[in-house]
Amino acid sequence: MVTLSADTRPIIGRGPPLGARFFFLAVLSITVMVLDQRGGYLDTARLWMGATLHPLNAVVDAPYSLWDWLTGSFADRARLRDENAELSEALRLARTRLLRYESLIEENRRLRELRAASQGTGERTLIAEIVHVTVDAFRHRVRINKGADDGLYESQPVLDAFGVVGQVARLDKFTAQLILITDAEHATPVQINRNGIRTIAMGTGDVDNLSLPFITVESDIKPGDLLVSSGLDGIFPAGYPVASVTKVERDPADTFATVEAKPLAQLDRDREVLLLWPDSAERRPAETDPIQGSSDAQQSN
Repeated sequence: MVTLSADTRPIIGRGPPLGARFFFLAVLSITVMVLDQRGGYLDTARLWMGATLHPLNAVVDAPYSLWDWLTGSFADRARLRDENAELSEALRLARTRLLRYESLIEENRRLRELRAASQGTGERTLIAEIVHVTVDAFRHRVRINKGADDGLYESQPVLDAFGVVGQVARLDKFTAQLILITDAEHATPVQINRNGIRTIAMGTGDVDNLSLPFITVESDIKPGDLLVSSGLDGIFPAGYPVASVTKVERDPADTFATVEAKPLAQLDRDREVLLLWPDSAERRPAETDPIQGSSDAQQSN
């Protein structure tokens, strides 16, 4: 029988001593670091090592990157939502202020036009604001914020920057009701500015239309003619623009032609009107009915 001999010496004690190995490895490390620092001999190896380990780094870092992306996305969405709400509120406020500024600009323009129109009259005037409009389709009446305390009187003529609006129909202490020239009960003595032919412009209940029912088929009138107040009713002074002729139809079998005109005053858009005190206002009775006055002028014509 063969007996195998066993080496009973400890394994850790085999080979060179630990101190010698440590010294050798330390010298090798220092040499490599010096060569790499001065000559850059390990750059290529470092690049290849980084490329080899990059997938592993990406896999290890993926959960943290995903978490950061999710939290950042939700935070950005919340921040953008808050910013959008703030900007929307600021935009609404800016639009509201802009509308108010545009309204003030338009009101200033209208007041300037009224003031410019009043400068050419040579008579006393007063600007009043329309505060109420009658909703009846055929009764064109409005209420203004001036009344008897401001010196207004019944049958007082009312204008805007473009032409005759109507006259004062009823008076209160602080307000007044106006009847517009397009009211179905109103009649305005006018004359054709081109040739002086006198006639009556009747309200039709349509804010864009006046009727001239007493024009004969032989009368010299045509579309585009300017109608101005004749002054014969003792209410509207002569020479103020009233309307422009829009339609003339003649039938030889009829006595009168069909004539229509469009008021020049912006009756459906006015916010302010101009009250006029003609030179003869003091001589006119304050209790004169404006509708009856217009009817009497119609009969006299």
